[in-house]
Amino acid sequence: MGEAKRRKELGLPPREKPVELNLPVLDKENIQKKVRSFLYKNPIVPYVFYGLILGAFGWGLYNLVKGYQLIKS
Repeated sequence: MGEAKRRKELGLPPREKPVELNLPVLDKENIQKKVRSFLYKNPIVPYVFYGLILGAFGWGLYNLVKGYQLIKS
């Protein structure tokens, strides 16, 4: 307790204890239930998601072909 006495003699407040951080625990079953209930309520979401993926793939392929034609000519 030497440090505590020195701090008291110097008029300093007691040293603050470090705050222990707790990481949140993921409950996989609860998350799965929420996702499934969302998808049951909104069945169009997977089709929109896959449509966006295919659109992005097509856009990238179009730009690749367009860029190749610019380099070629």
